[in-house]
Amino acid sequence: MNPSEPHGFNAPFNMATIKQVINEAVERVRMPTPVRLRDLIRHIRAARTAAEERAVVNKECALIRACFREDDSLWRCRNLAKLLYIHMLGYPAHFGQLECLKLIASPRFTDKRIGYLGAMLLLDERQDVHLLITNSLKNDLNSTTQFVVGLALCTLGAIASPEMARDLASEIDRLARSPNAYIRKKAALCAFRVVRKVPESIEIFLPATRSLLTEKNHGVLITGVTLITEMCEKSPDTLAHFKKLVPNLVRILKNLILAGYSPEHDVSGVSDPFLQVKILRLLRILGRGDPETSEAMNDVLAQVATNTETTKNVGNTILYETVLSIMDIQSESGLRVLAINILGRFLLNNDKNIRYVALNTLLKTSAKDLSAVQRHRSTILECLKDPDVSIRRRAMELCVALVNHSNVRSMITELLLFVERSPEPEFKSVCSSHIMHCADKFSPDNKWRLETLLRVIVAAGNNVRDDVVSSTIQLISDSPRELQASITADFWRELCVDKIDRQPLVQVAMWSLGEYGDIMLYDSEFASKLTEEEILDVYQRMLWAPQNNIVTKQYALLSLVKLSTRFKSALQRINRMVEQFGSHLHIEMQQRGVEFTALFSQYDHLRPSLLERMPPIPNTKPKMDEMGGDSPEMESLVIDQVVEQQDSSNALLLLLGTSTAETAILPDTNINSIENNQDLLDLLGGLDGPSLNNVDIPKAPIHTLSARSKYWQPRKAHEIGNFKLLENFPLPNFSVKTLKIDSYLPASYST
Repeated sequence: MNPSEPHGFNAPFNMATIKQVINEAVERVRMPTPVRLRDLIRHIRAARTAAEERAVVNKECALIRACFREDDSLWRCRNLAKLLYIHMLGYPAHFGQLECLKLIASPRFTDKRIGYLGAMLLLDERQDVHLLITNSLKNDLNSTTQFVVGLALCTLGAIASPEMARDLASEIDRLARSPNAYIRKKAALCAFRVVRKVPESIEIFLPATRSLLTEKNHGVLITGVTLITEMCEKSPDTLAHFKKLVPNLVRILKNLILAGYSPEHDVSGVSDPFLQVKILRLLRILGRGDPETSEAMNDVLAQVATNTETTKNVGNTILYETVLSIMDIQSESGLRVLAINILGRFLLNNDKNIRYVALNTLLKTSAKDLSAVQRHRSTILECLKDPDVSIRRRAMELCVALVNHSNVRSMITELLLFVERSPEPEFKSVCSSHIMHCADKFSPDNKWRLETLLRVIVAAGNNVRDDVVSSTIQLISDSPRELQASITADFWRELCVDKIDRQPLVQVAMWSLGEYGDIMLYDSEFASKLTEEEILDVYQRMLWAPQNNIVTKQYALLSLVKLSTRFKSALQRINRMVEQFGSHLHIEMQQRGVEFTALFSQYDHLRPSLLERMPPIPNTKPKMDEMGGDSPEMESLVIDQVVEQQDSSNALLLLLGTSTAETAILPDTNINSIENNQDLLDLLGGLDGPSLNNVDIPKAPIHTLSARSKYWQPRKAHEIGNFKLLENFPLPNFSVKTLKIDSYLPASYST
């Protein structure tokens, strides 16, 4: 040893250490210490604008990326914690996924905790990276530290894919039998995820699951009940297996009800409401469709329903689950009445959420026990006046479900009042259709039904759906003459109080006046009080009113033309009014004006037969009972159902007055059929069309046409499309067209 050297000096070792220290110092100078998480939160919250916040986040993300590239293990945990906070703000943080794997593999618990948290936030089963942590998870599941095992189970329960679940299912089953309650409850929840992802793994967990119900620890009990519920929903065989455990579940639930005060489990005076709710849900699944199993739980359900306090939301939650269980299993009728009475008390609660839940549940249970729900009808009707829009919607749907033959008048009256005072257009539209279907199904007579439809059209205004308009027109056409005159007078009366801005009302009124205006004028209460000129004055207003749309004006124009065969003394005025539309700006109105004007000149002798009264329109909508009930889904199917569309020539003949198919093809025997067909050819094809005198016209047998007349369905005027009666009017010469007589036959008729 050289005496000149200091004692214990090792030159190579000390030089290397010095170099390392110098290099680390240089690195620390070159790359400053990362800011702490709390400082980053403070800087982000101090940002005044979104741009400032993005600038702070982008700068910090750049520093974090630089640290990750340098593989700096000293600050990896801090940087990942900041990255997770940035991810929670909605910024991209995918570049930290591999760093999560490195922290998970670290032996330090603080690193594992942040690593597993990052894995649960940044990874899912769609990311291939998550498969790389399978080995780390398996190692941590075998750890001697319960908290490390808990972290691994929690992560596995959050991001486990089917492949990962199959690989680690045996490890989870082993931990579910652990003597440590902390590990058992986490293993049960992890098994819940595995069963959901891999249903065939149910058999692995069956033995351990049965033992979970014998636990006294409430945490283990609630996770065990959750796991059993998932198993029963996934496998019918497992459901039959666990029905044997109903007495155990009943005993646990009864002990919870009768248990005294326990500070560890008490919530607002109720012993462990979370466990009670879980058990009630499991009992509902086990007792569904099984009278014997349902009988075993009837008593405990009655105890829960009568002993639970309703002053707190905790008690209301348990009662709600109890009601659902009672209504879903094969329970006794008295127990069902008790459940519906609980819902009736919920309707009187000040909490809007509880009232909404009660209405929603009553709507579901009304199909099973309608008479019990009817007892709370007055309370349900009061909910129609609730300021909350969601409650009003559910109350309206429930009121519709409660309508029957005995209360149809009173319920429809309440629904009409609801339509009148409702500010939401959607409510007016939906409720008007509901009222129409209720009146269709339960109306005592056609007169009351028509009056109801009139009130609906007046109350809902422009929010009335087309199905209400078409149903009203169909019912008017299928009514007796006296009722047609009466309802036409009622619609006329509504028009006279300045309601021309309500398009559905004007459309039905115009159609009724065009068909039955003469009956109203001479056979109703308006006889000798109303003149033809006064009616035409209203038509003048309707046709040129700016608030009326084109569809409504088409109704009015066609109705006016029809009146030309009813009001003989006003023929010239009607002709002048129709001629004005020959130069209308809208092409459809102009075309109809030109075509209808031709009926007053060259083809005046055809006008009476073309414009005669329409026959009764058959009701083509199926009955609600045949469609499977009167649910909203079924109603939507029948709201706008029509028969197969005919070609335009068939529709024109029907619209303009052919009462039957025979009338269209075989005219009256007093008129020469060949001459009449020639006139019809001139009308539809032009004056220069070929003569029919030497044409062999195939005629369909009358009985065949009668049998097929059901296919002839009238449609709305605006659905007819282009009439194409005349071409290039008013030129002196018309284009020549070839008329096919089979075009007058229904589409389904084949010669």
